[in-house]
Amino acid sequence: MRSAPESLPTRDLRKPKGESMSRPNPLATLGAWALMFCTAAAAPAGAATPRAVALTVEANTPGPTIDRHVFGQFAEQLGRGIYGGIWVGPKSPIPNTDGYRDDVLAALKALHVPVIRWPGGCYADQYDWRDGIGPRAKRPVRINTSWGGVPDTNAFGTREFFDFAGMIGADAYLTGNLGSGTPRQMADWVEYITSPSHSSLAQLRRRNGRNRPWPLPFLGIGNEAWGCGGNMRPQYYADLFRRYATFVRDRAPKGIKLVAVGPHDNDYHWTKVVMKRAGAFMDALSLHYYTIATGSFRHKGAATGFGENQWASTLQAAERMNRYITRNAAIMDKYDPKKRVALYVDEWGAWYDPKPGPSRGILYQQNTLRDALVAALELNIFERHADRVRMANIAQMVNVLQSMILTRGDRMILTPTYYVFRMYIPFQGATFLPVSIDTPSYRYGRIVLPAVDVTAARDTSGTIHLALVNLDPHREATVSARIEGAAAGAAAGEVLTAAAMDSHNSFADPHAIAPVPFRGVRRGKRLVFRLPPKSVAVVALH
Repeated sequence: MRSAPESLPTRDLRKPKGESMSRPNPLATLGAWALMFCTAAAAPAGAATPRAVALTVEANTPGPTIDRHVFGQFAEQLGRGIYGGIWVGPKSPIPNTDGYRDDVLAALKALHVPVIRWPGGCYADQYDWRDGIGPRAKRPVRINTSWGGVPDTNAFGTREFFDFAGMIGADAYLTGNLGSGTPRQMADWVEYITSPSHSSLAQLRRRNGRNRPWPLPFLGIGNEAWGCGGNMRPQYYADLFRRYATFVRDRAPKGIKLVAVGPHDNDYHWTKVVMKRAGAFMDALSLHYYTIATGSFRHKGAATGFGENQWASTLQAAERMNRYITRNAAIMDKYDPKKRVALYVDEWGAWYDPKPGPSRGILYQQNTLRDALVAALELNIFERHADRVRMANIAQMVNVLQSMILTRGDRMILTPTYYVFRMYIPFQGATFLPVSIDTPSYRYGRIVLPAVDVTAARDTSGTIHLALVNLDPHREATVSARIEGAAAGAAAGEVLTAAAMDSHNSFADPHAIAPVPFRGVRRGKRLVFRLPPKSVAVVALH
């Protein structure tokens, strides 16, 4: 049973000392101001009184740049993520360009994807890069032992990946095989990709149809070495990282960033050992964390048809990302006080139980409004940690876990998570602006969360953008915002919400949920927003 409303505790984010933040009268605000957005986004009749939220954006004390790679993607050789999702082959009746789905390409181009991580994931530590080069008809068929034991034709290999990344304007982030491969194999792959010389490997690349080297900005030295990548101890992995990094750098272009396997969740011991023993050899440390509604990988909860208990528990799990980043970053600070080593959250997102049936290793799940809020909350967390978090890769791009896109045959739908990433494009490369917020809580049983979460940033043109998330599935929030150090006459953007917590787009109804126009109004020195229940809004201040 849902608990009674709370007595409005407050939350501060970098609140200036001595500042008193007044709360607007929500009833007066309702009577004086109207918010323009479509009736589908409006609160239902009889809805509870909106909550009052006071917000100050500290535009006069800018923070670090939000690296555009924070909005990156992950595409593993898994399920229908690559085959049928991105790649259908040049002879497919599905409209394609050189084998890549035209509809998926167009959707991803519109998303301004900054970076793609490939080929895994667990698959990376069984992958032999030589299987994926040369004529496709002659490439060996291998069994994907990591995901379902299904055959992989290797039709999508090195050239296909780099061509795909280039077609959508994304940087390449490869994960090298440390688990079952050798330092020489990893270094050979790097040379094959990047060498402008006339070495045998560079000439092999040319014979396979690529004269110029491909740019390779990022290389991961293994994946999840504490688990599917070899079940290693951190001391052992740190020594292996130093070894592999030595030989890779010998043949890598100047400036390539080498990424070490970092912890999952709260394994702070792993972070401490790897930073202490190998921190000087790495450019970034990874972190993996999946949002699980139930907290148990054995029974993760349903993607749809859930109740408010799993709505609340999922958002609570998403909020834990802040704790894990904060504590891991504190350990990194001890060994790297100048913050040279970045933290890459290169696997994150919501993970639910598959539907009953022969779906082992597929990891296909529906994507709902709840997932849109998970995405927005965690992107906001990454932005707050922009000094350390300089890349993040949601799992995954198409048809797998918390994906942007779902496909079925020649049909495609965009998910609520896709729309959040599209709404957040203005934050790519923007300057983080601290905010102070007084917000009531959203409570369900013993779960207590801030009802409203906000981040702000200034883009390169000088425009300030706000991202606002209302976690409460029942009550609107009246957000009264003051901008310190800048004048804002009006605000306009988009809001994403729907009638049900598990609202989603389906192949029967592909446009059930999508963003609609959203505006704030000026009231004296403040901007006022009526934020619908269970919603994400992004607005530009003009």
